[in-house]
Amino acid sequence: MKGTPLWLFSLIILQTSCKEVAPPSSISGSYFPEGAEWTEVGPDALEITNAEQKKLRDFLESTNTRAFLLLKDGKIVLEEYFGKDLLTGQNFNKDSYWYWASAGKTLTAFTVGLAQEQGFLDINQKTSDFLGVGWTAMTKEKEDLVTVKHQLTMTSGMDIEVPDPFCFEPQCLQYKADAGTRWDYHNGPYTLLDNVIANATKQNFDTYFNQNLRDKIGMDGFWRYVDNNHVYFSTARSMARFGILMMNNGDWDGEVIMKDKSYFKSMVNTSQNLNEAYGYLWWLNGKDTGMVPGAQIVFKRWITPNAPKDMFAAMGKNGQQLNIVPSRNLIIVRMGESPDASQTGIQFQDDMWAELNKILN
Repeated sequence: MKGTPLWLFSLIILQTSCKEVAPPSSISGSYFPEGAEWTEVGPDALEITNAEQKKLRDFLESTNTRAFLLLKDGKIVLEEYFGKDLLTGQNFNKDSYWYWASAGKTLTAFTVGLAQEQGFLDINQKTSDFLGVGWTAMTKEKEDLVTVKHQLTMTSGMDIEVPDPFCFEPQCLQYKADAGTRWDYHNGPYTLLDNVIANATKQNFDTYFNQNLRDKIGMDGFWRYVDNNHVYFSTARSMARFGILMMNNGDWDGEVIMKDKSYFKSMVNTSQNLNEAYGYLWWLNGKDTGMVPGAQIVFKRWITPNAPKDMFAAMGKNGQQLNIVPSRNLIIVRMGESPDASQTGIQFQDDMWAELNKILN
């Protein structure tokens, strides 16, 4: 995401045309919203006082938040909106769209799993089976080392220090290390997962995603290319719906959306031995070590020290966040502009949990 005008333009086009743990099991008595109806239990459900709610709201507003939801057992405890809808000029609300940025990578990870369980691909296949020989600038020998799983785990081994690391044209995808030997947050190889799915299923990626995931759980939203990024836009409530699906192990109100529970488990657990805090495009809390985008340093700390150990998260630029805490059946959604020019999404997530702990503990 490089600026508001680009993603705003996408909206105009639309309107004018986290030690391995088991995956969360379906929660007994879980609530699933139907249509536009969504049960709101209010702050009293978690014994949040008016004063505590105001302090949290002040924090959210001061950090350029547009939308915030806190769910318990799938029901809305807090729902806050701030600022204006940049398309309509009206107050930002539950019907306003915003971009997911890299938090949308988790939608792609889920969709890859669906394509695998339907027999269209195997994540251990080499990527060239779907994109053809020469999809990178590497030698065929090195290119053939790259599998779909490497794309899912940021271990393709390609050089991120190219003029445009978001570019996914062959000349931009250059050799740095053998696939599987280096973790680096590289968007180019990730973005090509959409083409892998499209070629494997012989369907347009957006159509396959809509039919197999979005529509089945009542999400709204759409994908648009913004420069070299394939970005998802939706309401905050739709991000929360995806959170409920993840909380319930890929099941939705009696329907099994993801049957392959082995894939689901792998998706939300450590996926390789280089970055413990990374699954299949999901960030994992509670790991002894972890790496973050832009650095080849292994940190000996949780990704989000202030959050519960079992939290796993979708995180994107400017603080787009979906946090899921199975042990407490909590889901947190935050959408908005950059909270602070000096902060990464990871740092803001920890700051947000420092505030949440004041009202949740």
